[in-house]
Amino acid sequence: MAWRPRILMALASGLLLAAAGCTPNNPEPDVVLDLLRQDWGNTPGVTPDGGGLRVAATSRTIVEQDGGGGQPNPPLNLAGTHLEAKGDFTLSATLTDVTADATWSVYDSPPVIADEFRIEPAGVRLTLRGNELDIAVFDGSRQKTATALRPAHEERVTLQDPDTELSVRRAGDRLEVAGGGKTLLSQPLQGVFGSGQLWLGLASDAGTFQVSSLTATAPEGSPLTAAGPAVEQAAAAEDGLQALAGRIRPGFRIGAAVALGPLASDPDYGRVLVGNFGAITPENAMKAQNISPQQGVYTFGEADAILAVAESKDLAVHGHTIAFTEAMPRWMQDLPAGTDAERRSSATALLDYVAAVVTHFKGRLDSLDVVNEPFGTDQGTGLQENIWYRVFGPGYPAVVSRAVYDADPDVKQFINENGADVPGPRQDALLRLALDTNARGGHIYGVGLQAHVYNLDTDAIPARDLARTLRTFQDAGLFVRISENDVVDDDGTEAQAQQYAAVVETCLRSSACVSYTTWGVDNRYDWLIDDDGSLQQGHDYLFENGQPTAPYHAVRKVLGG
Repeated sequence: MAWRPRILMALASGLLLAAAGCTPNNPEPDVVLDLLRQDWGNTPGVTPDGGGLRVAATSRTIVEQDGGGGQPNPPLNLAGTHLEAKGDFTLSATLTDVTADATWSVYDSPPVIADEFRIEPAGVRLTLRGNELDIAVFDGSRQKTATALRPAHEERVTLQDPDTELSVRRAGDRLEVAGGGKTLLSQPLQGVFGSGQLWLGLASDAGTFQVSSLTATAPEGSPLTAAGPAVEQAAAAEDGLQALAGRIRPGFRIGAAVALGPLASDPDYGRVLVGNFGAITPENAMKAQNISPQQGVYTFGEADAILAVAESKDLAVHGHTIAFTEAMPRWMQDLPAGTDAERRSSATALLDYVAAVVTHFKGRLDSLDVVNEPFGTDQGTGLQENIWYRVFGPGYPAVVSRAVYDADPDVKQFINENGADVPGPRQDALLRLALDTNARGGHIYGVGLQAHVYNLDTDAIPARDLARTLRTFQDAGLFVRISENDVVDDDGTEAQAQQYAAVVETCLRSSACVSYTTWGVDNRYDWLIDDDGSLQQGHDYLFENGQPTAPYHAVRKVLGG
């Protein structure tokens, strides 16, 4: 699937509708865009239906590291059309045939999706249940806790007719919500809709509904246009990191983990990504909780959109991930494994999942993490007893590897782990696991060394130790990816830059090390939950607000730039 330019089509439909409203008595018509005619193809749960849109529940949630929680993660139309509205506007929608609930969201920007939480942007969320309409306004201010978000304003109103047209409007410095011809909310904007962009979401928690009309209108003189994803305009740079690496070692890829939200919305992010990197890893879009939130139900849209970017920009894709203790949907966590019969049934469910996912992406991935972080989070050497372990036993990596090979024999298979970057018991355990998996009929090509440096006192990766590590795996017949490298700046940017340079240079010099990936692009999207539950911004990546950092310059120097 190609990442298609959509802006011309969108603008054409808007201009046609505007012209249709131009009469001698109306010399200055409103600009009108019919949003049902735009591209919703990669929006999970949304499908065209009889001239409108049919929306079904996806049940997408973000679980916490221990598998608990379940912060809602309703989809937005990220890969299709968003709006650019610099002045006043009115968005109108009619939601019908609501079987349980219907939610329509209008945001300033896409949410930031991290491993275990979602940061809600400024915007408005309308949720219809029967005759009750819940209105939630988010002002974009930083929340005290990431997983228990509270709107800046919320209220519930009763509609006489639930099929009535609903509207969200910016009028000067006021935000207005209306339904049935009546104003339901009117308040100061207070930071809402200040970005000049509008991102639309349609979702249901537990049912289905129909969107029979969805339009955007602006008065003449208030610019309103439909636009495609920001990354469409990005191009590889002749002196970018990937270009430099290719001159030293042809075929070697410099990669980064990416998310669809900033790819679609942030021109700086797209520019530095495509300009400097030759490979991408979908950070979260291919994890089980995102692509199979319900058993037998698959929402590939966002992952497909990321892969379409890669195809259009000639970027290799490393898939992430199949068997993983974390980021697991509730249905998968709850598969029974107490009896032989239960294990057989659960084995079928898990292998069906593997076959469906790998077959869907067949031919589009260069490599894939078939097993991710198999060992305990306490930096031990024992396998985590997750659902894969409980169903298949300690040899589950071989079962997964064989199933992946059956679906796509060409994708290079990796076992990806943290804390194994330097010699020691955990590295020894990873080597044994990879070799044992292949001895059991698996097809492991190599290992991923994550190279997360969260504390330079405890996590530092000396070049000499990494070189020894690469020789160890090479002697065993395995290749290595530096798969998720990032480095904190707690000890200053000079020490941070030196650590980045040491990892990249050591990897580049070893024929066993086939690629290098950093776990993010821009610090604008580097967020973490502190010990007290508060959100904190990190500064661990090569770019900050679209500008190169000290680590970037250090990596560039290693590459001869």
